[in-house]
Amino acid sequence: MSTTFTITELRVRDVRFPTSRDLSGSDAMNPDPDYSAAYVELHTSDGDHGDGLVFTIGRGNDVQCAAIEALAGHVVGRDVEELLADLGGFSRELMGDSQLRWLGPGKGVMHMAIGAVVNAAFDLRARREGKPLWLLLAELSPKELVDLVDLRYLGDALTREEALEILERAQDGKAERIAHLLEHGVPAYTTTPGWLGYSDEKLRRLLHEARAEGFGMVKLKVGADLEDDVRRMRIARQEMGSGYPIATDANQRWGVEEAITWMRHLAEFEPAWIEEPTSPDDLLAHAAIRRGVAPVPVATGEMMQNAILAKQFLQAGALDVLQLDATRVGGVCENLAILLLAAKFDVPVCPHAGGVGLCELVQHYAFLDAAAIAGEKPERIIEFVDHLHEHFEDPVEIVDGAYQAPRRPGSGARMHDASITAHLFPDGAVWQDPADRTAA
Repeated sequence: MSTTFTITELRVRDVRFPTSRDLSGSDAMNPDPDYSAAYVELHTSDGDHGDGLVFTIGRGNDVQCAAIEALAGHVVGRDVEELLADLGGFSRELMGDSQLRWLGPGKGVMHMAIGAVVNAAFDLRARREGKPLWLLLAELSPKELVDLVDLRYLGDALTREEALEILERAQDGKAERIAHLLEHGVPAYTTTPGWLGYSDEKLRRLLHEARAEGFGMVKLKVGADLEDDVRRMRIARQEMGSGYPIATDANQRWGVEEAITWMRHLAEFEPAWIEEPTSPDDLLAHAAIRRGVAPVPVATGEMMQNAILAKQFLQAGALDVLQLDATRVGGVCENLAILLLAAKFDVPVCPHAGGVGLCELVQHYAFLDAAAIAGEKPERIIEFVDHLHEHFEDPVEIVDGAYQAPRRPGSGARMHDASITAHLFPDGAVWQDPADRTAA
C-alpha cells in the first residue's frame, strides 16, 4: 500500500539585509537599498520542503510576504506527487485564479508571489529527483518542456509547433553541451565595482580585482550625474584598457531624448551596452533609444512583468539583449516561455542577477538555455555581484570569471536557517539598532 504525502504548510518569512549601510546595490534610482527576500517554503508531510523567494529592496517586503501567504489555499493539503507531476498545470491554475487576476493581471506583487510558490514547487521536485533544476529541465523531452509553458497570448509570436521545433533542434548535441557546461560553466560579468555610492579609490580597486578574477566584462551604474559618469567611465577605461567590455546601466533613469544625449557623451568610452535606459514598460521608448544610440546595444528585461511584455519588446525590435530575472515574473514556467521567445527571435539572454539569491537562481536559466533551448551563443553572459552568497546552502561558484554548473539538487534558493533567523525583520539580531528599523 503506497503512502500519500501532502503539502502541510506554506511558510513565509520577511528576510532583509541592511546593505544600505555600505551602499552596496546603490544606483541612480535606488540610492539606499536594503536587499531583501520574501522567502517561502513548501513543507510536506514526509519532512521535505521546497524553497523560493521574491527579491525586493526593503520597504514593502512585508507586502510581498502577505501576497505569498494569500496563496496558501491553493497548495496546502495537496498530494505532493500529483502536484509535482503537473507543474505546468499548477502554474496555470495560480495565474488563472479569477479573483487573484484582478490584482494584476499577470504583473506586480501578486504575480511575483505566484512565481515564488511555483519556484518553490520546482525546487521541491528537483530535490526529490536528486538533480539541479537546470539539469532536471534540460533532460525533459521537448514535449514535456512545452507542456510546462502557457502559450496563451503568445501565439502571434510563438506557436506550440515553433516552440517544439526550437527544442527538437536543440536535441542535437545536447549531451555534448551538457558535458561542456559541467566542465567549463557559463561566462560571467561583474557589477561589483560599479555601484554609484563607491569612491573612485574603491572603483579602481574593484576593477583590478575583477580583471584578476577573470571576468570578461564589468558594468557601471550611470544616470545620476553626467559629469560624474564621464569621470567614472574614464577611470574604468583607463584601468581596463582599450577593447575591454564595460557595460552601463541607467536603472530606468531617463526619457528618450535624455537617454540618447547622455549616451552620446559616454560613447567615447565604447560602452558594451546601455541597460534599462528608460521605463521598463515602455517598449516604444526603448525602440527609439535603440535607434538613437546605435551602435551601442540596448539591454533590458530584469523588470519585465511577464512574457507578454517580453514578446512585445522582441516584436518591436526594442532590445539587443534580453535580461531575464528569476523572481520578477510568474516562475519557472513563464521564464521558459521567455527563453523560447528569445530563441525564436535569435536574441541572446544574459540573465540579471545580484540581489538576494538572484545569482543562485538565474544561473539555472542560463545553463538550461545553453543546454536545451538556444544552444551555443557566444554573447551569453550572466551577471554576478559578490555579496550575500554565504547565506545560501548552495552558493554560486565562480572560477576564472565563469559560473560553474550547479550540481546539488534544487534551484539554489535555500538559505541557511541561521541566516534567516538573524535577518528576520524587524526582530532579527541585525535589526536591533532602532535607526536601521526606522530607515527600513
